[in-house]
Amino acid sequence: MAEKKSSSSTKTTTKTTRTRRSVWGLNKISFYLMGAVAILYLIGLILSACGVSLTVVTALQNVATALMLCIVAYLGWKYVRPKQTVWLVLYFVLLLVIIAGIIVPLIVG
Repeated sequence: MAEKKSSSSTKTTTKTTRTRRSVWGLNKISFYLMGAVAILYLIGLILSACGVSLTVVTALQNVATALMLCIVAYLGWKYVRPKQTVWLVLYFVLLLVIIAGIIVPLIVG
């Protein structure tokens, strides 16, 4: 009986470790993304203050927004993937609205 308990606790420990690793990796990616976005916004701010074309500054800000959207979309997908079909449909509708909100002003403007 002692063997069964130890193998059961080993499985639990392994599962817990995997969850912690994936969360730690995601936290690290989120932190580095915040740093990259801050650098892009800082470069945009400096270029704007120097009188560089507004198109370049806007492009940098759009890249920063797209990077953040990728991480948020990934986290959202991890949340809705095991849920019911309604949640999946809502996820894709929201994602399409966000993407349209980014792309349409670039095309029109």
